[in-house]
Amino acid sequence: MVIQHPISLLLVPISLAVIYYSLRYKETPRIQFSSEAFLKVGNPNFKTICSQYIWVLRLVVLILLILALVRFRMPIEESKIQTEGIDIVLVLDVSTSMLAEDFTLHGRRANRLDVVKDVVEDFIRARKNDRIGLVVFAGRAYNVSPLTLDYGWLLNNLKRVKIGMIEDGTAIGSGLSLALNRLKDSGSKTKIVILLTDGINNAGKISPSLAADLAKALGIKVYTIGAGTKGMAPYPVKDFFGNTVYQLTKIDLDEDTLISIASKTEGRYFRATDTKSLKEIYNEIDHMEKSPIEEKGYLEYRELFSIFVIMAMMILLLEILLRNTILRNLP
Repeated sequence: MVIQHPISLLLVPISLAVIYYSLRYKETPRIQFSSEAFLKVGNPNFKTICSQYIWVLRLVVLILLILALVRFRMPIEESKIQTEGIDIVLVLDVSTSMLAEDFTLHGRRANRLDVVKDVVEDFIRARKNDRIGLVVFAGRAYNVSPLTLDYGWLLNNLKRVKIGMIEDGTAIGSGLSLALNRLKDSGSKTKIVILLTDGINNAGKISPSLAADLAKALGIKVYTIGAGTKGMAPYPVKDFFGNTVYQLTKIDLDEDTLISIASKTEGRYFRATDTKSLKEIYNEIDHMEKSPIEEKGYLEYRELFSIFVIMAMMILLLEILLRNTILRNLP
């Protein structure tokens, strides 16, 4: 049973109070008699009692009309609603190589991390029922956010991510293993990791291969993304006078390792060489990873408004009929 306008129920006690007041303080015609003996008659019959309480029918009519205003509805058809929800951990490289400015953001040249954060923000906003966590890594891994449905809080934590927050290096294996640790106890049927890096594993105690084996054992799919242009990339450095200048620098990317991680876990490897391709990669993953969950819902309802109105009209008609026939008062 569903109530559309529950506030209308307040009219019931108000109506009762008004009727009580009107009956209690109603002025009735009076005739003076010298003795009560003249008024004594036999026991009141059924007709007399009905005449005294005929107003109850009008009260019932009023209550039924109020219940009609409340708008009771009864679900009559059970339907299936499809919702989607999976667990995702985003793993981002925040090593100093991500300072290379070979990407663009809003028409201006920007470093890799700023562009990645912008694209990841759009990816998060596009999800609806997924729990998402965030892990970053450089020389070691750091958990920025556990799995959460609070996307506002997650995005605030994403904004805090910056290069230099962790000692430099590229610990791909550590970043992946920390993400797996967040997912291993999850009850979700579908669990994935999206790992982005632009370098070669050179730090951490866990190798990428071992982390990939662990992901495979846990049944967790890993998508890997290699970021950066192929060849030389403009890298900001300070000159003798403290000004920022750019040097073309070759930043190596271990694509074989990323391909191996994705292959072992039945994921996919992507290469993002510019902002457009990076957005397309996250959009593709967004469309690929949808896990339908079936839930019960009620879409169609039967309105009970007319039932209360019909009952009220029938009782009102009965009251009018009684007042003008067997319960009729003579002038």
